[in-house]
Amino acid sequence: METAAKRVVVKEQKKGLSISDVILVGVLLAVGAVLKFFVGSMFSAGMKPNFIIAMYCLAILLIKPKFLEAVIIGIIAGAICQVFPGTPYINLLSEPVGAIVMAAMVYLPLQIGKFSLKPIVGTFISTLASGMAFIGVLYAAFYTGANVKTMPLSVFLVIVLGTAVVNSIIVQVLYIPLKLALGRGKND
Repeated sequence: METAAKRVVVKEQKKGLSISDVILVGVLLAVGAVLKFFVGSMFSAGMKPNFIIAMYCLAILLIKPKFLEAVIIGIIAGAICQVFPGTPYINLLSEPVGAIVMAAMVYLPLQIGKFSLKPIVGTFISTLASGMAFIGVLYAAFYTGANVKTMPLSVFLVIVLGTAVVNSIIVQVLYIPLKLALGRGKND
């Protein structure tokens, strides 16, 4: 009489982003760029809403990258922002800040019952972090004599808060359908 050996399932630990993760990040950043170009062109306040932030927040929520991978996503997002008119190079610093904040928010237990608040809360805080980093670097450059154009801080703050609200809504609305369509599981 033979007895069946106990089967043990070993789950291999994730080693970096998969090809589908990279493609998802690329597609979402492209969508953010299109939104920034077309919707952002309707604004003339000097600083325009940055929908690329919403899309990298959504990507980070969906793929849950390691912190270094999130920094790379932020740098790529910042590089994409260089294509658009604005203050050069600052997004290369501000977008990784937002991406790191979003990567940290992924691991917080933010839910009401079964409803996850990570998309709305994480995106809002990440957009604020990115916006504040942008403003901080811009004003630091201005006060050290760089040839950069500034405006009253209150105008910047209104734009950053408005962008944070819009980005939060976009990500919250898209998160669950995209997560289900991509087969990323039902639970956070």
